[in-house]
Amino acid sequence: MTATLHEPPLTVASAPADAQHSAEPAAPRRRPRRHIASTGAVNGLLVLGSAYMVLPLLWLVFAVTKDPASLYGSSAFTPGGAFFENMQRLVTEDDGLFLRWLANSILYAGVGAIVGGFVALMAGYAFDKFSFRGKNTLFGSVLIGVLIPNTATVIPLYLLAASIGATNTIWAVLIPAFCNPFSVYLARVFSAGYLPDETLEAARVDGAGPIRSFFSVGLPMLVPGFVTIALFQFVGIWNNFMLPLIMLQNRDLFPTSVGIFLWQSQVQQNPEYLPLVIAGSFLSVVPLIIAFVLLQPFWRSGLSAGSVK
Repeated sequence: MTATLHEPPLTVASAPADAQHSAEPAAPRRRPRRHIASTGAVNGLLVLGSAYMVLPLLWLVFAVTKDPASLYGSSAFTPGGAFFENMQRLVTEDDGLFLRWLANSILYAGVGAIVGGFVALMAGYAFDKFSFRGKNTLFGSVLIGVLIPNTATVIPLYLLAASIGATNTIWAVLIPAFCNPFSVYLARVFSAGYLPDETLEAARVDGAGPIRSFFSVGLPMLVPGFVTIALFQFVGIWNNFMLPLIMLQNRDLFPTSVGIFLWQSQVQQNPEYLPLVIAGSFLSVVPLIIAFVLLQPFWRSGLSAGSVK
């Protein structure tokens, strides 16, 4: 009689539950419907805002290429063949009056942006770095000036200019541009963000006074802020309409905004002025684009200039 040994069946040890779960591919997470709806709403608003800003400019680009007959008789975004004809008529109308208006706008906006931006930069630097009596009260008055619309100050400015005989001169437009409460507010924000107190303290330890500290240390570090303020000033003065309309009577001193309005008021009696209005509006946008393109490197060059090393 022989005995047989029964070996237990071989069993494969089951893997741990955690290992099995880790081996399985992770199922993609589904975004909540509420998140998708909010993202779509935000993107839709951005698209509408972009269209609101881009479509009028795009229409202007196509309209400047058309003559009066095709302006209303063709599609809005169909190009025409009268671009050079419109430009030639624009620069020769009234012995080149529009070129004088364009030069006036460049003078008002350029000088106002540089001088006004520098004045605002010094004021913002003083409000941020210096301590003096009445500092908060004065800065509060600056903030109140930000809340007041520019159109509300046109009549008081005209009465002040008339009292000293400055109306119908370039100074009636330039002097108000040198003082901008919003630019002062921006300058203080840039001074607090770009210019650390430790840097000025090191300059004082080296023997630099307040004026030298500003021009040698503070001003180079605040160049991005100055460029931003100057751009805001330039665009604001370039688009200013009410102040030169009230202050100036001589059309040789008009900026482009008032000059184009003068032509626009004659369109109903003489439709031939409509291409001049469109061409003038197109040409008046070009200096703004050039200013933004040329100042972009200076704008981005010092974004980290205020970091403490």
